[in-house]
Amino acid sequence: MRYRNLNKKTTKYLRYTFVINSLIAIIVMFSLISIYAIVKFQGPPETTVTQSTVYYSSDGAKIGESHFGQKRYWVPFEQISPWVIQATVAIEDKRFYQHNGFDLKRIGAAILIDLKSMAKVQGASTITQQYARNLYLTHEKSWLRKAAEAYYTLRLEANYEKKRIIEGYLNTIYFGHGAYGIEAAAQYYFGKSARDLSLSEATLLVGIPKGPSVFSPLINFDKSKERQYLVLKTMKSQGYISKAEVENAKNKPFTFVKKKQRDNYFAPYFIDEVKKQLSNKLKLNSEQIEKGGLRVYTTLNTEAQSIVEKTVKQEVAVDSEVQLAVVSIDPSTGNVRALMGGKDYKVSPFNRATQAIRQPGSTMKPLLYYAALENGFTPSTTMKSEYTSFLVDEKGKSYKPSNYNNYYADDFITMAQAIAVSDNVYAVKTHLFLGEDTLINTAKKLGIDSPLQKVPSLALGTSPVRVIDMVNAYGIIANGGKEIEPNFIERVEDNKGNVIYNHDNANRKQLLKTSEAFVTTHLMTGMFDSNLNSYTPVTGAGIAKMLSRPYAGKSGSTNTDSWMIGYTPQLVTGVWVGYDKGKLLELARDKVLSRNLWAKIMEETHRDKKITEFTPPKDVVGVYIDPINGKVATKNCKLKRLVYFKAGTEPSEPCEVHPGSELEKQKKEKEPHKKGSFFDSLKKLIR
Repeated sequence: MRYRNLNKKTTKYLRYTFVINSLIAIIVMFSLISIYAIVKFQGPPETTVTQSTVYYSSDGAKIGESHFGQKRYWVPFEQISPWVIQATVAIEDKRFYQHNGFDLKRIGAAILIDLKSMAKVQGASTITQQYARNLYLTHEKSWLRKAAEAYYTLRLEANYEKKRIIEGYLNTIYFGHGAYGIEAAAQYYFGKSARDLSLSEATLLVGIPKGPSVFSPLINFDKSKERQYLVLKTMKSQGYISKAEVENAKNKPFTFVKKKQRDNYFAPYFIDEVKKQLSNKLKLNSEQIEKGGLRVYTTLNTEAQSIVEKTVKQEVAVDSEVQLAVVSIDPSTGNVRALMGGKDYKVSPFNRATQAIRQPGSTMKPLLYYAALENGFTPSTTMKSEYTSFLVDEKGKSYKPSNYNNYYADDFITMAQAIAVSDNVYAVKTHLFLGEDTLINTAKKLGIDSPLQKVPSLALGTSPVRVIDMVNAYGIIANGGKEIEPNFIERVEDNKGNVIYNHDNANRKQLLKTSEAFVTTHLMTGMFDSNLNSYTPVTGAGIAKMLSRPYAGKSGSTNTDSWMIGYTPQLVTGVWVGYDKGKLLELARDKVLSRNLWAKIMEETHRDKKITEFTPPKDVVGVYIDPINGKVATKNCKLKRLVYFKAGTEPSEPCEVHPGSELEKQKKEKEPHKKGSFFDSLKKLIR
């Protein structure tokens, strides 16, 4: 009886237990299904993280980045070295490809170890859990944080492939020294992309996240090597690599990026302008620019920029307070190839190439003479160079421009000579003859947007302008008159590699007449030609011997500013030298510094490049003229220069002022016969 009652109780207990367990199982199953349904319904969590914007030169070299102390780049799975993937899985989560976000075996083992030690000594977080923590959570230890971590882990596993999860993990973990993600780490430590990491480099980096302040090779190399060896042995035990590969990787030396290379970025003035264009052209805000993970491919030529910086360092005295600006532009596109806005960005980030407005002096004259060519002048047009007082208003106010050192020809000179020796009187006469609005309108057409005063002295560059605007204006003349504007960006990609901007250089307007633009260019070659010496040497005489190819250019100076702008068919470069506070340029070295810098920069930039001539368009003809009077040169002219004219405007009258010319013979024949002396008669008899 007792046995029967006991059996009934046991059966009842087992049935009760079964029911309870079944209910629990159903509840658990229902809960799991519900949780899975919820996380699936909610869809993939946002995995976008703050990323560094990286800037590249035209040849693909990295020249800078924006990171606010945290370097973050995102690279796809396919662009990460397989060694990094394998080493990460081996050391962090060997069952990563088998579990669904939680490694139950590892959790159980960790609990047993912690219980034995009566302390938290064994971690059990999977790669997915760590990724969830990096994306959405802090590292505080609380049950609430653990629950949130589990929730995001489930969402990640339910909505992303394993490949995408490990990709995200490797792009978000911290590798020390402000480097977040494997690409930032590869660049920071080894100066290479994550896809190019060797087994030795990959295992060293993968060991760092365990404790960046302990295992960074730049902090404790021995500790980092111990950690690397552990990673290598773990990879071998899991069949990823052989014993020979372990030993080879363990003993391979490392070449780390030097501190100077890590901390110094190239062309900071240039990058500041790139950021302005990102804001103005693409309408991006500062957050998107600085932390949006953009890939900005710029127009900078690293070789040209290096030459500019090196030349400035060599030529500008360290103890001098003088400042400078240098801009180089491709005249065919407007792409800025090099730019310096001052001697030292760290001392003064103010960009004198794009922000400062300074008096351009005589560099304004090519714009004036282009306008004159449009209005009937030719290179042979003559006007008298003499001290002149110009009446500028009805009240009797006068303007008395002076030439350099108060030298004047006191005779007629040609436009070709006037621009070569930079005659101020000729320029003002031309300006007033055309009407003061003509130069203003021409300058605006060429992109000069600074306010220009309607005064006689505008021809001599008394209204301040920006260096980059003047260089761009010269670029338009150099390319035959086609519209360009200073451009710093070729292409921009977002953090996923999508192209969001491509510079379009098509459909450019023809701003100037091609023939007159070429004639202006050829007039500007005269500053280096001693055949155009007049009452004073040509302005480029001091640097002419330094030049090895044809250049067109114009110098300019005021009491506070020294300029030189010039070009070949491939490149326009402008240099400004002066003081920030308008201090007078009194030292001789400062007055000629802009020309010397320009000559050395241009010569070095063009070194080993093919010499290219300025090619005249079809409606332009070349004529050898006497540079003094502008007439067609004859065999009796001591000086001859090939000068270009728009077809139909070239001179036809031959020069007849030299001994031996027909005009000279006619003059002698008309002269009255003079009686000779006794000795003259004797000489004739002896003959």
